Amino acid sequence: MNSGVAVVGFAQSPVRVREDATTSGVEMLVPIFAEVFRACGLTRRDIGFWCSGSSDYLAGRAFSFVSAVDAIGAVPPAMESHVEMDAAWALYEAWAKVLTGEAEIALAYGFGKSSGAELRRVLALQLDPYLVAPLWPDSVSVAALQARLGLEAGRWTETDMAEVAARSRAAALGNPAAQVSGSVTAADLLPRPYVAEPLRAHDCAPVGDGAAVVIIASAARARELCERPAWISGFAHRVDSGSLGARDLLAVPSAAGAAAAAGAAAASGGSGVPVDVAELHAPFSHQELLLRSALGLGEEVVVNPSGGALCGNPMFAAGLARIGLAARAVMSGRASRALGHATSGPALQQNLVCVLSGEAS
Repeated sequence: MNSGVAVVGFAQSPVRVREDATTSGVEMLVPIFAEVFRACGLTRRDIGFWCSGSSDYLAGRAFSFVSAVDAIGAVPPAMESHVEMDAAWALYEAWAKVLTGEAEIALAYGFGKSSGAELRRVLALQLDPYLVAPLWPDSVSVAALQARLGLEAGRWTETDMAEVAARSRAAALGNPAAQVSGSVTAADLLPRPYVAEPLRAHDCAPVGDGAAVVIIASAARARELCERPAWISGFAHRVDSGSLGARDLLAVPSAAGAAAAAGAAAASGGSGVPVDVAELHAPFSHQELLLRSALGLGEEVVVNPSGGALCGNPMFAAGLARIGLAARAVMSGRASRALGHATSGPALQQNLVCVLSGEAS
């Protein structure tokens, strides 16, 4: 068993609609693999375990992730695995491999070409296949139901939602990978038309293509690869019911439970060390408000300094990017302790939390 695991490298491609990329993701992955290897002084031969996150449904063919392995190369043979969801869960698998001593250095990556399909309809396929999916409620409409419930319960207002979007776009001005950015106010955004009432376009993550990669290493190797590693002090994920009618859409127990298990402070009444920065994977503006509450994040916590998913949400890479960006805040010295969050499924059904620290626990 290894005594500790740390993030030592992170890179992501710019999020945009790409005409030059296939659904295999190779064109997006090769440049960021090279970038993160240069930063860490590694080559592909140094990676003991690779794990990817992507979706055959999104790519439109079975075993689409096998094509992405071309970005790794056939020689030398690699120990490789895959998860059919956001690559944040691939990072969890890689973390377990390093913790158990099966690898000293591991790499997790995710990619998605969302623009190659009707994303809102593709995501309907994750719903109950008997009672819900045949009705084809698209992902934005499902989120709109959740947002409407919050409005009617007095949890937030449309102005609150617009303020989240405005702050996110302003923060994204400093993020070269962001797809959307700009200086706007909530008053500028509120007159705009609805996409699915009460959601407007700024309340929804844009459709874009992108990829992300994170390298982790054991305590024995981390300090030689990175001047200030981001140590993983807690890592957990939980799942709520996939049936929309079987859970309270204004409660996110899986997020609170994952945060408590990962040692994040104030989550669900749990104890832990407060974080300075939190990168939340909230594809809709009201979901950031839900997650702030579920994770117990106070006003002193800087949330989504990158702009978050509202400014770039490449499917199956956005959650991994949130963890990578949280780790970057620690590695750069901008934060002593940060939280990275990823979600999957409809209306925040599945949630994963990774807590990172500038000092090994």
